[in-house]
Amino acid sequence: MSAAPAAVAAAVTFTWLGMVLAISFLEAPLKFRAPGVTVRIGLGIGRLVFRALNLAEAVLAAAVIAAVAAGGPPGPVIALTAAVTAVLLLQLGVVRPRLNRRSDRVLAGEDLPRSRSHLTYVAFEAVKVVLLLALGVSVFAA
Repeated sequence: MSAAPAAVAAAVTFTWLGMVLAISFLEAPLKFRAPGVTVRIGLGIGRLVFRALNLAEAVLAAAVIAAVAAGGPPGPVIALTAAVTAVLLLQLGVVRPRLNRRSDRVLAGEDLPRSRSHLTYVAFEAVKVVLLLALGVSVFAA
């Protein structure tokens, strides 16, 4: 892979990885432990934070795709780029709408049990972390 596109792809990939780790695995669980934060308040904050994160992820994914496409990448880099993009698209197109419908109901005052869709989102986040790490390392090795 060409040096400049590889450097851009690596920088953007590791930035994306850092954002996912910080928001999904640090901020999200901690906000519910803060004094006075109810489930409804936490959901309201979470919706705003994850909407912003997902928008940033879409921009970062586009930047990674562009850098990889410009760099003449080997097959593994292409496959990892496609895989991490597919995970993001599944989250945005399938899982997030379900979570949004459920959080709408909770914010409207319904008392609902924990959501399995939330666990699905967390599983996708874990897969995305592994894929982003592998992609970043693969770009360096290319």
